[in-house]
Amino acid sequence: MFDSMSLEQMRTYRGRQEVPADFDQFWARQKASIKGHPAYQLTKKDFRFAQADFYELTFEGTNASQVYAKCIFPKLETFPVLFYFHGYQGQSPDWSESLKFVAAGCGVVSMDVRGQAGRSQDLGQFSGLTVKGQVIRGALDGKERLFYKDVYLDVYQLIELVASFEQVDENQLFSYGASQGGALALVAAALNPRIQRTVAIYPFLSDFKRILELGNHSDAYDEIFRYFKFSDPFHRTEEAFLHTLSYIDVKNLAHLISCPVHMLICLEDMVCPPSTQFAIYNRLEGPKNLEILPDYGHDALNVQVNDWVFDALFDTQIL
Repeated sequence: MFDSMSLEQMRTYRGRQEVPADFDQFWARQKASIKGHPAYQLTKKDFRFAQADFYELTFEGTNASQVYAKCIFPKLETFPVLFYFHGYQGQSPDWSESLKFVAAGCGVVSMDVRGQAGRSQDLGQFSGLTVKGQVIRGALDGKERLFYKDVYLDVYQLIELVASFEQVDENQLFSYGASQGGALALVAAALNPRIQRTVAIYPFLSDFKRILELGNHSDAYDEIFRYFKFSDPFHRTEEAFLHTLSYIDVKNLAHLISCPVHMLICLEDMVCPPSTQFAIYNRLEGPKNLEILPDYGHDALNVQVNDWVFDALFDTQIL
């Protein structure tokens, strides 16, 4: 196993850095900077599907960047909505992938993360290395300029905007995803209390100091090691650099989540080490449930896991 920590140790592990003293104030200030709903456009797609309507949603995010999302809304008077987030460097799932949730009477909104493989646009400008990855982008410019700070605000604005749509039941909003998508599902719940339930599978973006200590075994976190190797080989800026990144560390957002959270962790995960995921789970203060897959890594999880996701999202008795 890549992660050197035992399962017994992981069950109480809370991460290598504490939450910055001004962390809650920082994110309260970021949300307060969002004034009303952004300018947006909702364009209907003609897929001739009797049970649902399909739309392309674009809205203006921070830095005047354009954010794109797919929306599928069942033809019902009102309906809940699932915010379904994709993995790192990817894009929102195909329209047909979300129909299983629509079959359960749930709308689905899938956002393309800016600057990745989808149609969202990023206009941010950053100092330092941008040759690979987005975790560290903006870190040299300070916490206010972090790339993922803008992504997290995109998530917040998306939820606010969709909740305002007439047919959407704003009291039944859920978030779901795996890897980066799992991280953003948790961010959605932390920043927007409209989210009533979250399912996060092997979440990314957690416990950066632990990642650095474990060594560069994961392409997803390679950029952190590239920064030190090429920009600071003596690690003289390590403390300040990791402190800045702590403002987008998902484990530090965990205490802000009040809704029920279902997490799934794979013990053979060599992309997002299990201990970094436990650091999130162990900081959750609300209702929570953890499932562990001892024999899986950062794999496609198609064996019984999709059924578990449905139970976690729609069965209110599971917690």
